Amino acid sequence: MCDFSEFDVLEIAQQELLLHRVNRKLNALTAEDRVVWGLEHLPRQVILSSSFGIQSVVSLHLVTRYCCDIPVVFIDTGYLFPETYHFVDQLTDIMKLNLQVFSPLRSAAWQEARYGKLWERGLEGIQQYNYFHKIEPMRRALKILKVRTWFAGLRRTQSQIRNKMQILSVHRGVFKLLPVLDWDDKKVFEYIARYSLLRHPLWDKGYTSLGDVHTTLKSCVDVAEKDVRFFGLTRECGLHEEYF
Repeated sequence: MCDFSEFDVLEIAQQELLLHRVNRKLNALTAEDRVVWGLEHLPRQVILSSSFGIQSVVSLHLVTRYCCDIPVVFIDTGYLFPETYHFVDQLTDIMKLNLQVFSPLRSAAWQEARYGKLWERGLEGIQQYNYFHKIEPMRRALKILKVRTWFAGLRRTQSQIRNKMQILSVHRGVFKLLPVLDWDDKKVFEYIARYSLLRHPLWDKGYTSLGDVHTTLKSCVDVAEKDVRFFGLTRECGLHEEYF
């Protein structure tokens, strides 16, 4: 596989062809080998983003095995579950993470005073909320850390839009590598068990997907899987959609 140092000077058609060829090869590799390849071939201003949700420990463990000091970008919306904040502290201590926390430019209280509870105003309100609390802080992180390569733990089975994603993509000059993109839930929890990794405490309380307190529901017979986040109005906050 090739070095991507000259990628920016290629014509768009050449870039697309190169990405297609590389993705064909990456599809045949293990998640571990994808991480190793990314660290060897992609630009070194690299980060790993993490929501510290139910399955986030997998990517944290997988990537830091090969790059122990990689900056781990965590977006603190100001509305996460208390258990999530404790989980962040625990994993940071246990795994010696190079945690980089980015928050909205205005506090949660200030945002509510100015705009009210945006998440109660339908899809448009949720999109505006997500921009203030997730998308803008992530864009700021990419800029401040001068990121060229972004590792993330997205998986195709998590939503329809993610089903269209490729292991390696590039947008606005940032390469994005998704090592576990083709993993299913079974493989995720087998990995957690194999390495005896710490599980998010809310997993045992019926949560299968986690975000902010006010837009996350437990999975149960009365709540469809597609409705556990954002009241079923959307499955994505927009943070990752911006880069595909």
